[in-house]
Amino acid sequence: MTLALLALALGGFAIGTTEFMTMGLLPDIADGIGQSIPATGHIITAYAFGVVVGAPIIVSLGARLPKRELAIGLILALGVGNALTAVAQGYVPVLLARFVAGLPHGAYFGVASLLAASLVRPELRGRAVSSVMLGLSVATVVGVPASTLLGQGLGWRSAYWAVLGIAIAAAAMIALFVPHSAPDKSASLRRELAALRRPQVLFAVSAGMVGFGGLFAMYSYIAPIITDVTELSRSWIAVGLLAFGIGSVLGSWVAGVMADWNVERSVLLGFAATIVVLAVFYGVASFAVPMLVLVFCVGALGSIVAINLQIRLMDAAGDAQMLGAALNHSALNVANGLGAFFGAVIIEAGHGYRATSLVGVVLASLGLLIFAVGLTVQRRSAETARAVVSG
Repeated sequence: MTLALLALALGGFAIGTTEFMTMGLLPDIADGIGQSIPATGHIITAYAFGVVVGAPIIVSLGARLPKRELAIGLILALGVGNALTAVAQGYVPVLLARFVAGLPHGAYFGVASLLAASLVRPELRGRAVSSVMLGLSVATVVGVPASTLLGQGLGWRSAYWAVLGIAIAAAAMIALFVPHSAPDKSASLRRELAALRRPQVLFAVSAGMVGFGGLFAMYSYIAPIITDVTELSRSWIAVGLLAFGIGSVLGSWVAGVMADWNVERSVLLGFAATIVVLAVFYGVASFAVPMLVLVFCVGALGSIVAINLQIRLMDAAGDAQMLGAALNHSALNVANGLGAFFGAVIIEAGHGYRATSLVGVVLASLGLLIFAVGLTVQRRSAETARAVVSG
């Protein structure tokens, strides 16, 4: 079981590395393709859009396939997308390559989450799912800083070749250690997509799309924040990414415990704390130590919100749990794209990189409101149903 979870987590490590290292390499990529940093930030949006498009389509069409084999195919597809990024020349080809790389992202986590949950007792499901997501978090500690240094030293393309190698290793480990499971012959495209008609699925997806954008509005521009606002050298970018990554790892562990305690309250507390942290960040971004501490906090809170939203969606999706888990990553990558986009807008309007954290406060507040409204609707529906039964 441990080796199986480690194999699935390694796939998450490959995904986390390729998703977040682009932010650390943004100035280098911008120089390489002859674009401004805000314009190059749109390649982050392209990757996010790939996740949004790929997750529901791939999961729905692949619902009847054996889950282990589907996971292997998806992680290899991620590797191919990174190879395309490494060889792409010019702004538009890089943009398209990042879109292709994003397609298997959400579907992989959907499949891997179900595989992980099937390996443990029901009361440990939260910790099993968080172990898969832990791979993504460890990537922010090890993979992202290492790939950032690699890209700065050997050229940004080398970092994407490295992700291809990690993806191949993950596929091999999944084939060796994850048990084969028979395909679900009862699954159908109609059954999977029916989850999209469930109100609580829509509330949770919307909360993730909007609220998680608060994190990405600031973090997408962490490299220029460190160099232009905090006025540290480029070598400190890796330190900032490391702080975020350590927070993510700790948050992933805490998230599993919190999910086994109370998923809904964990999401509410995570959003509320994110609002406070981003608001304080605006005031202290020019000071190195407080800035790094708050980047650490943002990483931890991001993991807590993301993992608990994923389990919330798996529960709300009913029979379409794989789609529910995948939709979480679609939602988070809509947030990724929205955060990067609105961050670019506020920067290009002349408010500076620091102001991206205030954009984050607004988006996180809206996410909290949407999730709270969803819980209120659920509670009132349950009360109405009980009244009908008792009456």
